[in-house]
Amino acid sequence: MILSTTNTLQGKNITDYKGIVSGETIIGANAIKDWFASMTDFFGGRSSSYEKVLIQAKEIATRELEEKARKLGANAVIGIDFDYETIGAEGSMMMVSATGTAVTIE
Repeated sequence: MILSTTNTLQGKNITDYKGIVSGETIIGANAIKDWFASMTDFFGGRSSSYEKVLIQAKEIATRELEEKARKLGANAVIGIDFDYETIGAEGSMMMVSATGTAVTIE
């Protein structure tokens, strides 16, 4: 399965458009990660604990998108877009959604 953020695939001919597919995940960060992130926010720097959670959420959403495309008989997904939101009480959870067009290529 080829996954791409572009609307075309260089050197590939799209023979069929299967439809829009998406994958979503909502993932929470626990209180310990919140505390470490608040310290990082106070002192500056990167929050590796939140980065790991965000990477995990993106991988889950991408995997779900790919599975849905495969069920439609696609062998590629083009035009993939990722959206990130915080939800829940005080933004305690992160939502990642991945959306694209499932296609068949030669």
